[in-house]
Amino acid sequence: MPNIEEIGQELAKKLPKYDAEYIEVRLEESQTGNISYRGKKLEAVTRSASVGGNVRALVKGGGWGFVSFNSLEDLPKRIEAAIKQARFVKGEAIKLAEVKPVSDTVLADKTNSPMAVSLTEKKELLDGYNNIIWSTKGIQTSSIGYGDGQRKTVFLNSAGSFIVQERIDVNMRLNAVAAKDGDVQQAGVSLGSRGNFAAVRGLDKKAKEIAELAVEMLAAPQVKGGEYTVVLDPVLAGVFVHEAFGHLSEADFVYENEQVRQLMKLGKVFGGKELNIVDGAAVPGLRGSFKYDDEGTPATKTYLIREGKLTGRLHSRETAAKMGEPPSGNARAISYRFPPIVRMTNTYIEPRSASFQDIIADVKEGVYVKNWYGGTTSMEMFTFSAGEAYMIRNGKLAETVRPVVLTGNVFNTLKNIDAIGNDLDFNQGGGCGKAGQSPLPVSNGSAHIRIQHCLLGGK
Repeated sequence: MPNIEEIGQELAKKLPKYDAEYIEVRLEESQTGNISYRGKKLEAVTRSASVGGNVRALVKGGGWGFVSFNSLEDLPKRIEAAIKQARFVKGEAIKLAEVKPVSDTVLADKTNSPMAVSLTEKKELLDGYNNIIWSTKGIQTSSIGYGDGQRKTVFLNSAGSFIVQERIDVNMRLNAVAAKDGDVQQAGVSLGSRGNFAAVRGLDKKAKEIAELAVEMLAAPQVKGGEYTVVLDPVLAGVFVHEAFGHLSEADFVYENEQVRQLMKLGKVFGGKELNIVDGAAVPGLRGSFKYDDEGTPATKTYLIREGKLTGRLHSRETAAKMGEPPSGNARAISYRFPPIVRMTNTYIEPRSASFQDIIADVKEGVYVKNWYGGTTSMEMFTFSAGEAYMIRNGKLAETVRPVVLTGNVFNTLKNIDAIGNDLDFNQGGGCGKAGQSPLPVSNGSAHIRIQHCLLGGK
């Protein structure tokens, strides 16, 4: 049977013959694997492979027609079905921002690929981490989730683009839960990489640290709730900028919501002159990196905030045309089963010049928060749970305290950032969810940041 590149090349010759304003085809073959532990037991091992594709079509006066399939036979019929669907959709005519056709092949770096590591070796590695966690007295349970995948896509459209891209991905989370007299505390770490298995090796020390921290927090005091000067580590600061601000910058959300359009007017001041927030897949080597998005638009580096002012947002070709702004290469889909929608890639606060010691030096009483356990956002309001917390007293780190909850208005919080560190780092664990498409590989990051008047939940 022909491979997906050969099938795509034959299909590309036929696209101009169809009666449609625009057609794009995506063909995909992938392999994925997952290993999970619950407590001391191996819970599940899965391995799957899939082949499929989709077609999106536009006709004059119609909307999108979309067809997905898991058989590469009768592809002309799939194209005809997408065109027929598009004719049924009436309403505002869809326009697409101009993107030059491109022909390119982007191969994955297979050095240290997880696909070359045996299942036995992966299990032995994870067994070791789990045993280390359980060697700590006071641990009640643990969980480990490991996943990897390899994907090859062929994208072609009626404008003449033909793009072959490969990507490899690996991610893992270790979590330890301690308990005593009905009190429960947990600590964990998430890691990942753009296909380099070395990212999940050599974590014996980290596994021990999270187990010991979970036990230590059982005896830790709880912070009194109220406003504090708070210092966020790069992981939590990255999650904050992704969840609380990045989603507000996705142009489909902005365009469809009048309240958000008013909040997110370009040129509006959201922070001090030192604040720059960026999203871009053109940053190399991260889980959210790629050369072309799933509409064939080249990756960019988009300044969402530059020197404190809102200067950009994230676009597909459709939203860029609607809002009269350039496409940013942010149309992404987790697989061929879904159409591409506006998604983040690598979202981060650019570093500045302050060292960590500079940031905490003049804090008389504050809280240093690290890592994360999730949170919620509603428009401009956010709530995040930190994974670790430590008091800052007279410019020095002091005692460990119970993890805290950070709550506030994202715009007020951005304005209250008064120090940004020089130690940019990225969180590459986990994934992003939107519109039923999850988990999408992304990265988020920052240097250490200091926030004045941050509201913490406590006793």
